[in-house]
Amino acid sequence: MMELASKGNIKQRSIYTSILMTSFANILIMGITTVTSIITSRMFGAEGKGELAAILFWPGFLTNLATLGLPTALIYHIKKNSIQIPVYMGMGFLVQIPISIILGFISWFGVSTWLSNYPDSVISIARVYITSLSPIFLIIGVLAATAQGTEKFHIYNFARLFAPLINFVGLVFLWISGTLSLERAIIVSFISYFIVLGFYAYTLRMHISIQISKVMGHIKSSLHLFSFAARVSGVELLNTLYNQFDKIIILALLTPRDFGLYSVVYALSRMFNVFQTAITNVIFPKAAGLEQEKVFGLVGRSFRISMIFMMIIVVPSMIVGRYFIGLLFGEEFLDASSAFYLLSLECVVGGGASILASSFNALGRPGVILVGQSSAVVITITLFFLLTPHYGLHGIALALLTGSVVRIMVSLISLKKIYSIPMRQMVFNKDDVHFLLKRLNQQKFLRRGR
Repeated sequence: MMELASKGNIKQRSIYTSILMTSFANILIMGITTVTSIITSRMFGAEGKGELAAILFWPGFLTNLATLGLPTALIYHIKKNSIQIPVYMGMGFLVQIPISIILGFISWFGVSTWLSNYPDSVISIARVYITSLSPIFLIIGVLAATAQGTEKFHIYNFARLFAPLINFVGLVFLWISGTLSLERAIIVSFISYFIVLGFYAYTLRMHISIQISKVMGHIKSSLHLFSFAARVSGVELLNTLYNQFDKIIILALLTPRDFGLYSVVYALSRMFNVFQTAITNVIFPKAAGLEQEKVFGLVGRSFRISMIFMMIIVVPSMIVGRYFIGLLFGEEFLDASSAFYLLSLECVVGGGASILASSFNALGRPGVILVGQSSAVVITITLFFLLTPHYGLHGIALALLTGSVVRIMVSLISLKKIYSIPMRQMVFNKDDVHFLLKRLNQQKFLRRGR
């Protein structure tokens, strides 16, 4: 019994160590990205920043649509059957490579419509960037899922850190040399992701199967991978639309300057999601395959602690954040400060909703909340069209906040209706205080032991 308890404690410590590691990586990424954003905002101004952000936006958005739930399916099945890792990865590559070709073809001809409000020079740069980067993003998605599924979070976090770090170093060099331009900024971005792809390929080379015949021979026995991906793809598609449709609305209805303002305040507001994003990235790979009671215990505690922690710091941080907008980015960007407040609140609420939703994926039932999440997306997109023409960026932010509240309520209601988990149990548990105190005492004991 003591041996089992010891193993349980080791596993629990591993979970929270992974969360802390990922949180630290998120903080570093956020810091590097913020400094990079300051450089580009100062050099290009709001309108130029909007043009740069519009080009950078499309590859990530399109590849998120095209993954079809495959990375999540890879994480789930790698956790359940680690022997099949090379086969699962090989099948992932076989699916994503032709999808990337189709995506590149669509992007080449579609970008002139997507960026119709932008200069021809911006459209030309975007066409080459989107077409060439999309396949790299799709392959990175397979490799990142493998790192998460095998719980190699050090590889996963290093890879996530490399892209913004290399991008930052390149932009600083161009800035100091006085040669920073839109075209060169895009080239630096492409190089950074290409290096990330090389890093993943090298560190995960032991799992990469080069025997195509071996992969083809296991297609029938691995159809469950695609079955799971098909079931989770609906939810992920809705999440992508929910998280990115605000940018599409701005691109379609507002100006490049508005997109520049929004890209800055939106990125700053995401600082409040650092801890919750880390939990979401770690909790699903850790919880996948566990018993139902353990999944809800782990997800519920993570949700409650993160919401309490973030709500405590969000208000004073928003006030400080507004001050830094004007100081670091320039007075021009203060026009979007009210939107920053709404987006900051939305970030915390939406992060909590993502943590709750991870419980369904961990239990192998990703389609459970599809209908509920659909309603949240429909409400948000409807509010985009109703509020944006009258209130601009503030309307966008208010629509997002409303959608996040709907998402979190849908998850709580689904847990109650399907698994008979009372809302109060997921929202409040007095044992969380004792848990936190115990963890703090353990950390103090470990420090003294050193």
